[in-house]
Amino acid sequence: QMQLVESGGGLVQPGGSLRLSCAASETLSDYYVIGWFRQAPGKEREGVSCISSSGGTKTYLSAVQGRFTISIDAAKNTVYLQMSSLQPEDNAVYYCAADRTWDVQGMCDSGIARSWGQGTQVTVSS
Repeated sequence: QMQLVESGGGLVQPGGSLRLSCAASETLSDYYVIGWFRQAPGKEREGVSCISSSGGTKTYLSAVQGRFTISIDAAKNTVYLQMSSLQPEDNAVYYCAADRTWDVQGMCDSGIARSWGQGTQVTVSS
């Protein structure tokens, strides 16, 4: 059972940046997909960005495309979400997740994964 630990959330001004980290307890094998999801109060959880373990395939929610960048550091078993130009609409608890699948887009769309982190709060406010 892979364990995931998120970090990097916090309070930031509109237009600011944060980098979220998701540290995995195991090596991210070739057949794993890692994703970032978020859930705001009263709203459905949505897939923000997902990436294949190789880093070769990446997907983004349309609302964050151009502002967020997902990446993997294989040596550290860590996935990052660099968030720029943050807006109040980005307020949410952000979770990372991992599953054994080849379907990167499918994971982000379905929100189904075997492993989940505890989440980290991102608050964008002036």
